[in-house]
Amino acid sequence: MHDRKSETTAPAIPGWRLIVSDTGRYWAIRNRAFPRVALRAGVEPAVDADTFEEVRAAVAVQEEKARDAVAAVEGGAS
Repeated sequence: MHDRKSETTAPAIPGWRLIVSDTGRYWAIRNRAFPRVALRAGVEPAVDADTFEEVRAAVAVQEEKARDAVAAVEGGAS
């Protein structure tokens, strides 16, 4: 695998480290840990996909799940 961050024209996902395998598969790993409550709710700090668009969408899903889990604990979810 090689780290796309080292390439100047590489796509980026803020807050996540993007890696592309030698076979072209994309992996994104969150730079900072999710809150414990989010992890208990099943949020994944690492995702993978066949394309950058798919991995970006997978990251968005995990970030939304984490926000929802934190909001539920803080009483902000309906």
